[in-house]
Amino acid sequence: MNITVLLPFIVLIGAMFLMTRSAKRKQAQAAQMRNELQPGSGVRTIGGMYATVKEVNEDTVLLDAGPGVELLFAKNAIGSVLSDDEYNRIVHGIEHDLKSDTDVVPDDASSLTETDDSADEAAAASDDKSVDLGKKDAPEEPADDTAAAEAKTAAEAKSDAEPKKTDGDSEAK
Repeated sequence: MNITVLLPFIVLIGAMFLMTRSAKRKQAQAAQMRNELQPGSGVRTIGGMYATVKEVNEDTVLLDAGPGVELLFAKNAIGSVLSDDEYNRIVHGIEHDLKSDTDVVPDDASSLTETDDSADEAAAASDDKSVDLGKKDAPEEPADDTAAAEAKTAAEAKSDAEPKKTDGDSEAK
């Protein structure tokens, strides 16, 4: 036989060997992780439930999912064991505060150049000023009388061209 005929089969068998080898390695790591479960560890099940390990048996794990909620799972149902920081962040919403040891960075550069007294005065001055975001009550009058007359006739023509709106009480329904 020719080697070119056997080459695709050899490549296919080699690819299958590599795929099964990596899958077996992942299964062995998962089994090792499940065998090293300790009470008090935070876990995520394959269904996505977060819980704390209460008791570990040979094939089962008793999980504490909340106050008064204990669930019995097969060891194979444990998807991953979480670190304490990650479990607290996900379940309890507690962030590990790494920022407490570092200096606080200001939001703007003005606090870097001002002294404390001038910053307090600037804050007090900005609180006293009110900002009017509304429209002005009356529109400005045009300076030219002819421009005002043209604007008035244009507004009247526009209102005549538009159909009149009713309250909905008309009898033409």
